[in-house]
Amino acid sequence: MRTLGRTGIKVSPYCLGAMMFGAWGNTDHDDSIRIIHRALDSGINFVDTADVYAQGESEEIVGKALEGRRDDVVLATKAHAPMGDDPNHRGNSRRWLVREVEDSLRRLRTDHLDLYQIHRPDPDTDVEETLSALTDLVRSGKVRAIGSSTFPASEIVEAQWVAERRGYERFRTEQPPYSILNRGIEREVLPVCRRYGMGTLVWSPLAMGMLTGKIRKGQEAGTQRAQRTPGRFTDERKLDAVEALVPLAEEAGLSMVHLAMAFAVAHPGVTSAIIGPRTMEQLDDVLAGAGVTLDDEVLDRIDEIVPPGVDANPGDVSYEPPAIGEVAQRRRPREERAAAGN
Repeated sequence: MRTLGRTGIKVSPYCLGAMMFGAWGNTDHDDSIRIIHRALDSGINFVDTADVYAQGESEEIVGKALEGRRDDVVLATKAHAPMGDDPNHRGNSRRWLVREVEDSLRRLRTDHLDLYQIHRPDPDTDVEETLSALTDLVRSGKVRAIGSSTFPASEIVEAQWVAERRGYERFRTEQPPYSILNRGIEREVLPVCRRYGMGTLVWSPLAMGMLTGKIRKGQEAGTQRAQRTPGRFTDERKLDAVEALVPLAEEAGLSMVHLAMAFAVAHPGVTSAIIGPRTMEQLDDVLAGAGVTLDDEVLDRIDEIVPPGVDANPGDVSYEPPAIGEVAQRRRPREERAAAGN
């Protein structure tokens, strides 16, 4: 077990992610529950879901699976993404979070959450508003600890400063993407989290299936997600890296899955890596490599293939701030530019 930041909560190095339980993946509730039970029986005590996963269906499945076992599980969920057409049924406002936590508690069949996370930043909401609401949820006993997910390092720091100045609960965890192919968080996010004593539970350690070895250069994309969005998940630079990793895994006597998972949990800044099985076979495959430790030679070879702090595809980002994504924040109005030219 590892300590989740400075919360004192002990969690397993692998966290069971529940995104694939429900309409987004495994639609068989009974089978999904069996997968959850297998993970718990194998020593995983950390389960992470989100309200938006299959629009609440994932939380409902997790809630059913944890009946009679809730006290032995560190349960985490997230809020932020749209939960309907109403423009106020989303985001990081007090209005939404105070309501949505009740819906998550109901779906999960529990009276408290061990970790409540903000799924993404919300440029329209002051972080002070968000932390104020989350602080009240902690003080009410409905939430034990709070965290962020996929926040840039600068926004993590801002949230810490606001919490200190206002006497609010502070984010105790961050949930960023991390894998051999996506190492950008090593540059700033992981060091910042360590500086503030935050736990990190990293998502997509298998790089959306790219590191299963099923997606190879010149072959048909092998995972459902890659088939749905081939441009993002089969980028040539990532495929080149995979082609270099395959023989490395073979030389080390490991499968690509075990190589990728062992890499993710080897970083001293990583508390737990989220696995997201859709089937029992996928879960068993990941668990079979739980005892794998990579030696320095293998880690050095990985550094040569994808350098530390670098994403194999720099454009493959999970959160794009408005300063980049919105044209109006990158260009002055045409009339103003024209006037300046005169």
